[in-house]
Parts: sequence; structure tokens; C-alpha cells
Amino acid sequence: MASKLIKEFKEFALKGNVIDLAVGVIIGGAFNKVVTAVIDIFLNPLLERLPKTPEGGSGFTGSLVNFAGVLVEFLLTALVLFAIIKAVNSAKNLKKKPEEKPAEPTTRECPFCFSEVSIKATRCPHCTSELPKYAK
Repeated sequence: MASKLIKEFKEFALKGNVIDLAVGVIIGGAFNKVVTAVIDIFLNPLLERLPKTPEGGSGFTGSLVNFAGVLVEFLLTALVLFAIIKAVNSAKNLKKKPEEKPAEPTTRECPFCFSEVSIKATRCPHCTSELPKYAK
């Protein structure tokens, strides 16, 4: 029973979607650190130059700065993840084989007895009726 459970878990874990999801989570976590660093280094200093409250604290403005930082971090993360997913989907589409044209038919139906006959036939081998020329 335990071996069956292990076998099912291996099948589940090794499916492409699960592996893709795991890679996405890891890349998302790493990218989150990059976005946080960009926000802390570039955006927060600009937002902190906004006017402060008379008591010297940041008050409501400080909350806005924090919210703006979190919002920008979210938007940048979403934008980059969108770009990554779009690139991965494009790469997957490149691997797909182009659709093959359907093979030319080699048989047709006799209009008199409805038997299957060769396209090149001029007479039906079943009812011996003369067949009209085959039009594609």
C-alpha cells in the first residue's frame, strides 16, 4: 500500500505543471528580493522627501510612503512575472510541430451503390456503374 502511494506521489510530483509551478515560486521569491531592493534604494528615498507632519513624525505621509512602496513592488513583480510567463509560453509554442495537412483521399463513395471505390476508378467494381469524374 505504501509503495502504491509513493508511486502515485512520484507521478504527481514529476508532472510538468508541478515542476513549472515550483520553478515559478522559486523565481518569484528571488525576484521579490530584487524588486524590494529597487524600491528601498530608489523609490523610498524619493517618497520620504515628501512633507512631514509638524511634530516631526511622518504620520499619514509615512503610511502613504509604505503603501506606495508595497504597491509599486506588487506592480513590478506582476509585470515581470507576466513577461516571464509570456516568454515561456512563446518558447513552448516554438516547440510545437506545425499542423500537418490532411492526406489526400484515396477513395470515394459510389453515388449509386454507396460502396467505397478508388478515386481513379471509372466504374464501380460493386455495381459496375460508370462513375463521374472525381472532382476535388
